[in-house]
Amino acid sequence: MNLQSTDFEIFNLPQRFALDTAALDDAWKTLQRQAHPDRHASDSAQQQRQAMQWSVRINEAYQRLKSPITRAAYLCELRGVAIRAEDNTAMPGAFLMQQMEWREALDEADDASALEALSATVRAAWREWVQAIERLDGAGDTPGMAQAVRALMFVQRFEQAIEKRHDELGQ
Repeated sequence: MNLQSTDFEIFNLPQRFALDTAALDDAWKTLQRQAHPDRHASDSAQQQRQAMQWSVRINEAYQRLKSPITRAAYLCELRGVAIRAEDNTAMPGAFLMQQMEWREALDEADDASALEALSATVRAAWREWVQAIERLDGAGDTPGMAQAVRALMFVQRFEQAIEKRHDELGQ
């Protein structure tokens, strides 16, 4: 194996957003058993160092592929399209209006049932954006994927804001 391989190559998976998570989990377990530093305790110092590097690389790749956001962002990067979430906040007007409505609903939510209803709406939007990324990937629209990843990042942050509001209300 080569430390410079893509995450997909490490796990012998096709380079696409749709992912067989069971195959990813199985490959991760197999690779970790092979590369785990404890398994190489009696090897030379160099071999132990290489095993440690491989173990770290395998875990990093697994974490990146396991999450839909990081997997999609990684695919975009591999294809030469940076997400640029920190400086590219341009989104369609309908998306921005939806976010304003959600913010208002969050500000007005004063009990667990209102927060749960909003959370259900946001989870449905999450699923829709994940499906959109899968469609865009299948169509080869990497710039469209990048925009969808930025939207999904916002949805994830908004889910965290709902959780924080739950905590503030003590519910």
